[in-house]
Amino acid sequence: MHVLQAQNGFFFHLRSLLFLTVTLTVLFGYSSVTQAEEKPKAKPAPTEPTLLVLGDSLSAAYGMPVEKGWVALLTQDLKNRNIQVVNASISGETTSGGKSRLPALLKQHQPDWVILELGANDALRGQVLQTTERNLQQMVDMSRQAGAEVLLLGIRLPTNYGPAYDALLQKTFQQVAERNQLLFDPFFLETVVMDPDMAQDDGLHPNAQAQPAILQRVQPLIEQLITQKPAKAA
Repeated sequence: MHVLQAQNGFFFHLRSLLFLTVTLTVLFGYSSVTQAEEKPKAKPAPTEPTLLVLGDSLSAAYGMPVEKGWVALLTQDLKNRNIQVVNASISGETTSGGKSRLPALLKQHQPDWVILELGANDALRGQVLQTTERNLQQMVDMSRQAGAEVLLLGIRLPTNYGPAYDALLQKTFQQVAERNQLLFDPFFLETVVMDPDMAQDDGLHPNAQAQPAILQRVQPLIEQLITQKPAKAA
């Protein structure tokens, strides 16, 4: 009788141990699956072709609601073609500032095309234009190394800066464009700059009325840029 009870006790403990083992196995297995399912996924690459605009106040809609600027108007136009526009323009930006910001912008947005509209503030501050040229060249190089093609928009100086310095600025833009065989507009404000009705009170910045005309000026080059180099994401 005692032997039978001992055997029954032994089998009872054995069954309990087996049940506990199976239960723990299931629980740990479920925990592993749950952790695997909850592991964060890598951020997917952009699926829409992207155009990055890197400029100064002339592209940042200075002195007006941002939606009135020529880049915002371009954004609405290209949205119908599923092309995303990223406007990274900042009022007062120089080529040195743009060069320092560009690597992070290229990494974040992975653009297919880049519009460079910088250099005016370098000249307005009397910067040595060899530095401007070097900065522009490095931004072209960085953009192309990231797989993006570049459109360069040039600017001219107010007459009070003198014809010699203005000519040197024009030569700076021209040399970068020719050396790299870029699409290039030497003076993208040309159609609006002589019209006082299209200028803000400071006499330097185009107003909201001028923005559609600016877009009309640069749009053929942007269309050529997009057509010339197919999107990476397409």
